[in-house]
Amino acid sequence: MAKEKEMILLNSPKDIFTLRQTMERQDFECYHYYDPIPPVIDFHEHEFFEVFFFLSGDVSYVIEGRTYQLRPGDILLTDNRDIHKPDIHSDKPYERFVIWIQPDFLTRTKELGSDLTACFTDASAKKYKLIRPESGVLTHLKGICEKMLRSRDGSEFGSSTLSYIYLIEFLVYLNRAYFATPDAIRKDVTENEKINEVVAYINDNLSSDLTLDRLADVCFISKSHLAHQFKTYTGLTLYQFIIKKRVTVARNMIRAGSPVMDACMRCGFNDYSNFLKAFKREFGRNPKEFQPGK
Repeated sequence: MAKEKEMILLNSPKDIFTLRQTMERQDFECYHYYDPIPPVIDFHEHEFFEVFFFLSGDVSYVIEGRTYQLRPGDILLTDNRDIHKPDIHSDKPYERFVIWIQPDFLTRTKELGSDLTACFTDASAKKYKLIRPESGVLTHLKGICEKMLRSRDGSEFGSSTLSYIYLIEFLVYLNRAYFATPDAIRKDVTENEKINEVVAYINDNLSSDLTLDRLADVCFISKSHLAHQFKTYTGLTLYQFIIKKRVTVARNMIRAGSPVMDACMRCGFNDYSNFLKAFKREFGRNPKEFQPGK
């Protein structure tokens, strides 16, 4: 059995900062989590891409307005813009592998030949974040995770190198499973097409007017219905979602080298003091501390 790790709970800016420090030290991390008593995890986002490999429990997962009812062996993909959280429905033990990959490292894997980022970025082919591998591929992926963990914790010559090799192998088979996953998985996805439209509009227009009046107008939905349905499907109020999304994208821009004020304005904050308060409330740190080299 892969070595179990203590779960890093993402319920506060301090927790997120601790995780960010961990990820800054290397290109990727792989963990195996087993919680006899499931933790409570709030809505969060990451600076990195995440592969969530569900093994056991009674869990559904909310990502950007869609709720995925998980079966053992399901895999969910999130990028560094996605707002998400697991909903745990019982006290059954909760087990999963989690792989975190830095965006720039994932991009560099393209130099190896095939585009291993495709399963994260190919939104035109599939609109769902869910992968449901067939049994043979599922067994193979689990085996790779276990080898990755052993090499990560190993002290033998070349252990670190092997962990990279296993990650690349995992990504190859993950992409194959992604493109092979049938559209029939939609029956395990709870969603609302109108709310999907609103979420897509927000993601594409962060610098624009995103008031309730404006969104109701452009998406042809009444304000009261929009406010109620948005909270029902995303788990957040419209205001909470927009602020979270704006500071998340601003953080990514700053991390990529954009000036802080430019990120502030391009993400729809017309007042720097409001931006600073929202940013520090979400991440527990000043935006300038996310600049490259800090």
